[in-house]
Amino acid sequence: MKKISLRNPLLLFTTAVVWGVAFVAQSVGMDYVGPFTFNFARCILGALVLVPCMFLLDKLNGKKKNNVLSEAEEEKQEKAKSGLIEKASQIQEHGAGQQTKKTLLPGGICCGAALFVASNLQQFGIRYTSVGKAGFITAMYIILVPVLGIFLKRRAGLRVWCGVALAVAGLYLLCMTDGSSINFGDVLLLLCAFVFAIHILVVDYFSPKVDGVRMSCIQFLVCGLLSGVGMLLTEQVDVSAMLQAWLPITYAGVMSCAVGYTLQIIGQKGMNPTVASLILSFESVVSVLAGWILLGQSLSPREIGGCVLMFAAIILAQLPEREAV
Repeated sequence: MKKISLRNPLLLFTTAVVWGVAFVAQSVGMDYVGPFTFNFARCILGALVLVPCMFLLDKLNGKKKNNVLSEAEEEKQEKAKSGLIEKASQIQEHGAGQQTKKTLLPGGICCGAALFVASNLQQFGIRYTSVGKAGFITAMYIILVPVLGIFLKRRAGLRVWCGVALAVAGLYLLCMTDGSSINFGDVLLLLCAFVFAIHILVVDYFSPKVDGVRMSCIQFLVCGLLSGVGMLLTEQVDVSAMLQAWLPITYAGVMSCAVGYTLQIIGQKGMNPTVASLILSFESVVSVLAGWILLGQSLSPREIGGCVLMFAAIILAQLPEREAV
């Protein structure tokens, strides 16, 4: 079994905290601007913040790489009587670099397109529900990731299906508050959870093959540009309103986008996507606490019961299956 260091779970846990608080910023931002405008501003800001980070990391990694290569080259030149070994090594490194560049752009575009759909569904859904409720419904991706894995030939065990049943029961208590129908915002958030599950699987596919910071920057540019199109077509562009919403936009852009999604890509590298989604799902708990502390929002006993069932489903779906002897 491949050993995963504590670094990856800590990065993903930090991401969950950042994302949980971001629900407050997203909710407050809706008081000033429309959903497309908010996501346009936050994603473009997130991409801009990552540009200097890329150059800084390149510089730091370049120094480390040069130190390692200098030691390796000395040893290689002593053993090599001709330049054949060095030339072959250079060709191999060049080929790997070209392959990474070819994968980076498609990876960033795919992640950005999925993020565009998911984040805007979430942003529209938040307009019709509380921060805590939005966080828990969005966390349904924790169930959907292993379920969608079936189509990728990853078998879902009995515990996963029991988790699905618990989640459905929890959603009924959480969403059917009037006893008749699901709120429109709840439907949007459920769709958002589905697309976020796809986003996690896409990140799982591309993250081991590319530089995480670069792919994160590309995905924000794609998401921001697509959101900009939606803003121009459906919303009134109001620069003064965006300036009034500078605080929630700044948090969502710098922390949720630049920091959170980049840590997700780096932290997911080498991890099982279902385990990664379990850690990320703690954003739902943080969102409830953040909504309570920062916005004074609360949930009814019925809705709290739904949250408990959903969280139980989240935990149950991630328990390891007993291996057959």
